[in-house]
Amino acid sequence: MLAFNNTASGRPTFSFIGIPGLEAAHMWISIPFCLLYFVSLAGNSLLLILVRAEQNLHEPQFYFLAMLALTDLGLSLSTMPSVLAIFWFDVYHIGLDACLTQMFFIHTLSSVESGVLVAMAFDRLIAVCAPLHYTRILTHYTVACLSGAALLRATTLLAPLPFFLRTFPFCGANILSHSYCYHPDMLNLACGDITFSSAYGWVFVLCTFVVDVIFILASYMKILGTIMRMGTQDRNWRTLHTCACHLCTVLVFYLPLISLAVLHHYTQDISPVVYTTMSNAYLLMTPLLNPLVYSLKSRQIQAALRKRFWVQRVIAGE
Repeated sequence: MLAFNNTASGRPTFSFIGIPGLEAAHMWISIPFCLLYFVSLAGNSLLLILVRAEQNLHEPQFYFLAMLALTDLGLSLSTMPSVLAIFWFDVYHIGLDACLTQMFFIHTLSSVESGVLVAMAFDRLIAVCAPLHYTRILTHYTVACLSGAALLRATTLLAPLPFFLRTFPFCGANILSHSYCYHPDMLNLACGDITFSSAYGWVFVLCTFVVDVIFILASYMKILGTIMRMGTQDRNWRTLHTCACHLCTVLVFYLPLISLAVLHHYTQDISPVVYTTMSNAYLLMTPLLNPLVYSLKSRQIQAALRKRFWVQRVIAGE
């Protein structure tokens, strides 16, 4: 089932793992995975369609939501080929270049999503703390700049990592801990001196996820301080409810990410099943849950869905 670490041409290859101990049931396990991927792709595509089609959703917070949905679509499409290839066709092997390409897109899109969450926190900060200046500060140009900055930061900081990995020899079994290529996982398989690459990886994490978490926490401390100074409790609750979708999205994204990082760097001899579960939760559940969160929590999205559903029923009735 697993491959040797080199092909006939001498280029390294890597071996994925499915769900250890359940290889015989992979075809059955693929059914819920396919359903989850389908719901994720359909949900995020629907959000993009709604934001584009509904005039009342042409606001900064929903433009950021569309960017988030587009990023989630990219994450799903980046991991789906290798995950389903394992379950459907027992294809466990991937070449170095393909693995580095998948790794680049996964980490870049994760960084972009983190940057978009920061932009959404800034949106909520202005909406709560400076509502009279909201339209003046968060213009279409500002939204484009914030989204572009998230993309530029991710691609610029991540671009060197694949080139660093290409310089290393891989001389072991090259068995990856996940169903996709993940930078710390690949780095652990390298045989050379990985000190610089490991340090750069930490710099990337500090300059993206750590900085983003600090900004989001600071934004919500300011938001909570503003809410506490408001007059009535009903108004406090309504104001806090406008932040509920973003808070849920932040938790859905960062909790699996932090858990996976902790498993990689601070635990030893942990069961491969735990790695597999956490990795799938990190890159499968986030794109799946984000559309559900906004569909259940956002009144504007609910209204747009009801309108679309009613129009479809009218057309079908005609």
